[in-house]
Amino acid sequence: MMALLIRVSKQVQRKSFQNPLLYRLSSECSASRKGPESKEECKWMFGSSQEILAVVRGHVEVRQNFISEEEENVLFKEVETGLRKKRYEFDHWDDAIHGYRETERLQWGVTCESVLRRVRAVAFPEDSPLLGPVHVLDLDKDGYIKPHIDSVKVCLSVNCTILMFSTLNTVICTLLILSVPAVLSCQFCGSTIAGLSLLSDSVMRLTPENKSTDWVDLLLSRRSLYILRDDARFKFTHGILKDEESFFSGQKVPRHRRISVICRNLPV
Repeated sequence: MMALLIRVSKQVQRKSFQNPLLYRLSSECSASRKGPESKEECKWMFGSSQEILAVVRGHVEVRQNFISEEEENVLFKEVETGLRKKRYEFDHWDDAIHGYRETERLQWGVTCESVLRRVRAVAFPEDSPLLGPVHVLDLDKDGYIKPHIDSVKVCLSVNCTILMFSTLNTVICTLLILSVPAVLSCQFCGSTIAGLSLLSDSVMRLTPENKSTDWVDLLLSRRSLYILRDDARFKFTHGILKDEESFFSGQKVPRHRRISVICRNLPV
């Protein structure tokens, strides 16, 4: 009987410490934070220190399962129509994104519009003016977003076709057709960004702009909504980790193709 108890005890100890990092992080989180809200926060936010977590607390939020599977499917079908016409790009204009394609949408179907109203209701103040176009960012499985601070200026552009005639002499005339990007308008963004995560879990890492040794990881589960406000928006870089670097609290978070549907407000 004693031998059996010893054997069972050893098995329990082995299971408890199969991942000592996870065990330590879970214990630290439980010990340092009290109450139901703190326990919930530990599910989606982890940082290099309690001090850095205190800095971003109130400026970041992740709402798990914000949309249903059915709503995710409707959103995906609606944005996929425009995305599949584009190629994945591996050179972003400010070198922030690798392996992506993107589009903007002003018009949405009934279900999608209802979802976006919910996003805006929880993410932005009631009287906050909102940026009209919704940004849709499609990240390839092997793509990633480098640490960056979003520009406060967003420009809407379209490709315009320009016809040019080049006369070489009175007989020969050459028609040149050029497709060039044309900027329709530029608008400045406000203090808040809110994004829905479709198709894949991922890890977003926030890093203080002036201290790269500190960091905060946000677990962006599939169908979740993340919100970055104020200091988290302007004083921290943010990025989406590569698949091989995608860990949260020591646990692997496999990365697949990921689409984010992003809403922004305008400055007051």
